[in-house]
Amino acid sequence: MNLARAIATVGGYTMISRVTGFVRDMLIAAVVGAGPASDAFFVAFQIPNFFRRLTGEGALTVAFVPMFAGMVEARGKQAAVAFAGQVQSVLLLVLLVLLVGAEIAMPGVILVLAPGFADEVLRYDLAVELTRITFPYLPLISLVALWGGMLNSLGRFWAMAAAPILLNLILIAALALAGGMLETPGHVLAWGVCVAGAAQALFVAIACRREEALPPLVRPRLSPEVKRLLILMAPAALGAGVVQVNAFIGILLASLLPAGSVSYLYYADRVVQLPLGVVGVAIGTALLPMLSRQVRASETGAALTTQNRALEIALLLTVPAAAALSVIADPLITVLFQRGAFSAGDGAETAITLAAYAAGLPAFVLIKVFQPGFFAREDTATPVKVAAAAVAANLACNAVLMPLYDQVGIALSTALSSWLNAALLATLLWRRGHLAVDARLVRRVPRIVLAAAAMAGVLWALADWLAPWLAGGTLERIGSLAVLVAAGLGVYAAACLLLRAAHPHDFGALRRGG
Repeated sequence: MNLARAIATVGGYTMISRVTGFVRDMLIAAVVGAGPASDAFFVAFQIPNFFRRLTGEGALTVAFVPMFAGMVEARGKQAAVAFAGQVQSVLLLVLLVLLVGAEIAMPGVILVLAPGFADEVLRYDLAVELTRITFPYLPLISLVALWGGMLNSLGRFWAMAAAPILLNLILIAALALAGGMLETPGHVLAWGVCVAGAAQALFVAIACRREEALPPLVRPRLSPEVKRLLILMAPAALGAGVVQVNAFIGILLASLLPAGSVSYLYYADRVVQLPLGVVGVAIGTALLPMLSRQVRASETGAALTTQNRALEIALLLTVPAAAALSVIADPLITVLFQRGAFSAGDGAETAITLAAYAAGLPAFVLIKVFQPGFFAREDTATPVKVAAAAVAANLACNAVLMPLYDQVGIALSTALSSWLNAALLATLLWRRGHLAVDARLVRRVPRIVLAAAAMAGVLWALADWLAPWLAGGTLERIGSLAVLVAAGLGVYAAACLLLRAAHPHDFGALRRGG
C-alpha cells in the first residue's frame, strides 16, 4: 500500500468519525451548553484520554509499531504476534493497577488536574463522579491502540480508523434515547463513553482475528523484547503526545477561569480536530510503519522521498484549512453549535478561540509528520527533549497571554509552542541527514501558501457579502456556510492548479486512495 492510498484510507474513515463527532458535539452543546455541567463532563472525558496517550495509544504506538513491523520483516508474522501477546499481558496488568488506583484517588486527581474546580462544589463533585465512570475507557482503548498498531503494521488501516465512529454513534444514541434516564446528561454521556470503549475493543479484536493476528493471553513477564519496548515507551509518552499534553495544560489552566472556559476550548478544539484528524493522524498512522520498514531495509533514498511527500500532502491540506478556519470561525461555530443551551455569547467566545487554535493547525500536523522520522529509527528520546522545550514554552506563553486574553490566550500559547516543537524536530532531522527537502517541495510550498491566501481573501469578501444570511434563520445560516465552504474549496483547487502548487493527479490520488 503506497503512502497516498494509506493516507486516503485512514483519512476517509477519520472524516466519517469527525463528521459523526460534530453531530455528537452539536447535541452536547444543545443539551448541556457551556457551563459547570459541561465543564465537568469534558474534564471527565479528557482525563482518561490524557492517560491513554501517556500509557497507551501515543507512547505504545510509536514504540511498538516499529518493533512489530521490524519483527514481521525479520522473523515473520507469527513471531511478531507472539511478541504482541507478551506486550498485551504487561500492558493490561499496568493499566488495571492504574485504573484501581485512579478510582480510589479520584478526588485528589481532580484537584491536581483541574484545580480551579475546587472553588465550585458542583463542578468538583460532578467531575469526580463522572471521571470515575469514564476511567475504565482507558484500559479498553489502550488495547484498541495495541491491536490497531498491529493491523496498521500489516497494511490493514481501515479497522483502527473506523473504530472511533462507534464512540460517536453510541454517545449520539445515548443522548437521543436515554437523555432523561439518569441524574444529568453528563452521567448519560459518561456511561456512554464506557460502553463505547468496550464496543471499540470488540470491533478491533474481531478485525485482528480475521487477519489471524489477535495476540494470545499469556502470563505477564518482562522478556528482553518487552523490556526494550518499555525503555522506548518511557520518553515516547511525552514525545508523541505533546499536542495532547499542551491541550491538557490548557484545560488545567482554563479550570482557573470563569465557568464555560473549559467548554469554549473543548468546542473550538473539536473543530480543529477535523483537519488534524483527517490529515495529521492519517499521515502519522500511515507514515510510521512505512518509514520503519524502509529504515529497517536500509532504503535511505526511499525514506527521504516518503518524508518529503508526507510533508507536501500535509501542507497542501492544512495551510488552507488553517486560513479558512480563521476567516469563517464565526459562521462555522454559529451553525455547528449555537442552539438550545449554547448562547450567542458562547458562540462568540468559542469562535475567537477557534481562530487562535487555527494558527497552530499546520504545526500540529507537521509534528505528526516529523516524529515518525525519529520513532522509525527507535529514537524516542529526542522527541521527548523537544517536547519538554515545547511544554516549557507553552507555560511561559500562558503566563503572559492568559491574563490578557483568558481562554484565547491558552489557545494562542498552544499554537505558538507547537510551532516551536515542529521547527526543532525538523532542524534535528535535517542535521542528522534524515530530512532533505527536495526540489519539488521547495517549488510547491510557496505556491501552496499563495493559493491559500487567495482562498482566504475570497472567503473574507464572500462572508461579508453573506452577512445578512449568516445572521438569519437556521436554514439560511446552513445554506450560507455551505456556499462559503464550496467557494473556498473551489477557489483553492483552482489556485493550486493555476499556480502549479499541485497537479491534478495529486487530488485524484487522494480522492481515489491511490
